[in-house]
Amino acid sequence: MSARERDRLKVLHEVRQRHITQAQAGAELGMSVRWVRKLLVRLRTWGDGGLRHGLRGRRSNRKTPEAAKRRAVELYRQKKQAKLWHDYGPTLAAEELAEQHGIAISRETLRQWLIEAKLWKPHRARVEQAHVWRARRARYGELVQWDTSEHNWLEGRGEKLYLIAMIDDATSRLTARFVRHDSTEENLRQLRSYVEQHGRPVSVYTDKASLFQITPRAVHHRDAPEEQLTQIGRALKELNIEWIAAHSPQAKGRIERAFQTAQDRLVKGLRQVGAHDVQTANAYLQQVYVPLWNRRFRREPQLAGDAHRALAPTTNLDSVLSIRESRTVGQDHTVRWHGTIYRVERKQIKAAMRGARVQLERRLDGSTWMHWRNHVVTLELCQATPAVRVQRPVSQRQATQGRSAQEKARAKQRILDARRRCQESYVRLPNRPLWQAMRDSPPRAEGLA
Repeated sequence: MSARERDRLKVLHEVRQRHITQAQAGAELGMSVRWVRKLLVRLRTWGDGGLRHGLRGRRSNRKTPEAAKRRAVELYRQKKQAKLWHDYGPTLAAEELAEQHGIAISRETLRQWLIEAKLWKPHRARVEQAHVWRARRARYGELVQWDTSEHNWLEGRGEKLYLIAMIDDATSRLTARFVRHDSTEENLRQLRSYVEQHGRPVSVYTDKASLFQITPRAVHHRDAPEEQLTQIGRALKELNIEWIAAHSPQAKGRIERAFQTAQDRLVKGLRQVGAHDVQTANAYLQQVYVPLWNRRFRREPQLAGDAHRALAPTTNLDSVLSIRESRTVGQDHTVRWHGTIYRVERKQIKAAMRGARVQLERRLDGSTWMHWRNHVVTLELCQATPAVRVQRPVSQRQATQGRSAQEKARAKQRILDARRRCQESYVRLPNRPLWQAMRDSPPRAEGLA
């Protein structure tokens, strides 16, 4: 009997002894007079035990059948022993049981079953450091968080991969792809894919990696602009997209938590399909994981509408999303870049182009262009002429296999004689330092004053 039921019992005994009325008992217990009369009938019929709830100790009508419990636990045990679910938690295991085996149970129910079967060890919840909470942006496309995750995605089945992801701050809509290198070119390709699918966001939120933030050059450098940007920073500026730097990983926690989920669930999905290279990994990512994420974790924005902006008709996206560096045009209308010589086509040569400072542009498709004043000039690759090695005639002395011991001794003596003659000539010099003259002079005889 609970404490509440004991309190009721005391008040009802007071009613039976006519110390208080039924109306006073109802006011004290917070119930109607009619319900007080029902409780008195139960007390008179079944005694003090009649105040207990009638369903106490009985099996719930909503309880999962024992057969389903045994089947779920046995499936988990078999999958775990087969190294398929050895790193699955109750949440993901409950989803897999519902999707693949038709056993619909809650995460907490499965967790309790696994603890009872000694298949899951409960962990104490960690108390993490609290950070200032930032509200989501109100509209879709106002802010996009952008980052790269380095992880063992293929678990040793193939090459090392990086996951570049962009997630909308208002809706948690995810866009991602696997790449082999976390380079400027790959991040520009990711930005191009996002812009072509959704449009230009108002701003992007990244960390302070060297891809987004450059070490300032000296102010006296001839190529040092007033605002020094990386290749990605320049592209964002030309697209009129604001760049916001995060001062800590917690500041862009939405993309960091998305990576934590991917490092758990995406790795297991790639294991199930046997992904072993970037093509198979991207196929599972785009066809299965990203649609699943957007169905389950996407939410509606606070305000309706889309803040993405379309590209201007005059925008050349190939030129904007490229690698640019400054070079000087040679007297023969050629430029050098990374050990390669490029030349300007004869029909595009203009006056005052020699010695001019130009911007070279390498686009993502591999083509190279040159920006000179207001002109965009195509460049041609100069084929290097193979060097012709001229064989020198071998002298009779070099043709001999080797010198005898006597010849080697005479050659060594000639070197020693030349060194001695050089030292004697130096001793006879009149302007030698005093300490050298005193060192080379013969010692004086003792007893001479």
